[in-house]
Amino acid sequence: MKTNQFMELALEEARAAGARGEVPIGAVVVLDGIVIASSGNRTRELNDITAHAEIAAIRMACEALGQERLTGADLYVTLEPCTMCAAAISFARIRRLYYGAEDPKGGGVDSGVRFYAQPTCHHAPEVYSGMSEVQAAEILRGFFQGKRD
Repeated sequence: MKTNQFMELALEEARAAGARGEVPIGAVVVLDGIVIASSGNRTRELNDITAHAEIAAIRMACEALGQERLTGADLYVTLEPCTMCAAAISFARIRRLYYGAEDPKGGGVDSGVRFYAQPTCHHAPEVYSGMSEVQAAEILRGFFQGKRD
């Protein structure tokens, strides 16, 4: 799948996160075609294991809009969200989730627990995978290769 302007911004956030020493994942929240918030991972910077790119962007978007839910908003993220982030996306009532690379080990959407397929999930966004998958995977591979070198 080709990239779009919002996924390109998520990729930029991922690159910036990697440059800060964070695992390079980026996320962008869009409402009515307007970017409301964007972030990369900030777990190390904030010493907060919940500061994944998705949750940071959701928090920023909720604050910007002055509400706890993001009904009608779309989320673009460079890597398949983990279970924690999948739950936050559900609780925020995100309309559509677009993600780049799959995460067979840590993903919670199409891999692992498949959070949105569980009967306890109250809201499941429309999910579109593979957007800018090659670019997202290359950013991650490069980051971890650099750690091994």
